[in-house]
Amino acid sequence: MSWLRTLGKTGLQVSALGLGTVKLGRDREVKYPAAYTLPDDPSAARLLDTARELGINLLDTAPAYGSSEQRLGRLLAGQRQHWLLCSKVGEEFIDGQSRFDFSPEHTRRSVQRSLRRLGTEVLDIVLVHSDGNDLDIIERMGTLQALAQLKMEGLVRAIGISTKTVAGGLAAARVCDVVMLTYNPQYREELPVLDACAELGTGTLIKKVLGSGHLAGSDEQGSRPGLQACMDLAFSHPGTGAAIVGTINRAHLQANVEAARRALG
Repeated sequence: MSWLRTLGKTGLQVSALGLGTVKLGRDREVKYPAAYTLPDDPSAARLLDTARELGINLLDTAPAYGSSEQRLGRLLAGQRQHWLLCSKVGEEFIDGQSRFDFSPEHTRRSVQRSLRRLGTEVLDIVLVHSDGNDLDIIERMGTLQALAQLKMEGLVRAIGISTKTVAGGLAAARVCDVVMLTYNPQYREELPVLDACAELGTGTLIKKVLGSGHLAGSDEQGSRPGLQACMDLAFSHPGTGAAIVGTINRAHLQANVEAARRALG
């Protein structure tokens, strides 16, 4: 399997690993195993340079990631042609709490704001940041229809949803360009979603491939699967497009890339 791969039917050529950027903009109410401090701009710039040197071309961000979009907009000035940008709509993180709005009106405002923050004329991928009510969002909210209109207007290249349920993932696979789903050695419930996406030609992004960092390390009891096992599982499935890893540690990022390349053979 190749490092650069076509993401479903989108025509986008994505690297097997994408860099998640929540840690560039938010350090509250997160689920990582250890606390961290937001990096300063020089450190963040070195992280992005390392990602690019390692062959990563996909950056995953969201309005709910605090100041991530704004920081990326500054840090990527003059580099836009080297990156694919994935952002989201639906979730806002305000005063330490998540708030959700899936209305078409908010969807349009959110995309327009992300374009301004990221300093770009088009977003490569926009996903709905689900609150867990996947089917409601897909069938009743009009969110995907609003994104489809923005895609027709040329502001977005590919649309989809970051799902939280199997039923939602299966429904999204039928109507979206891209589905983001959870899949790792300790959570395989969404395997049917990967299967469906592979069959339908829908692009996939794997989130929590390392269990938000909880599965990457080894321990004396062997209760954690480890980095290589996580990558091996993710890339053993033909439906996997790219796996998203969120780190601000350049050594960890290099280790992740090496493990993914080994998994790809």
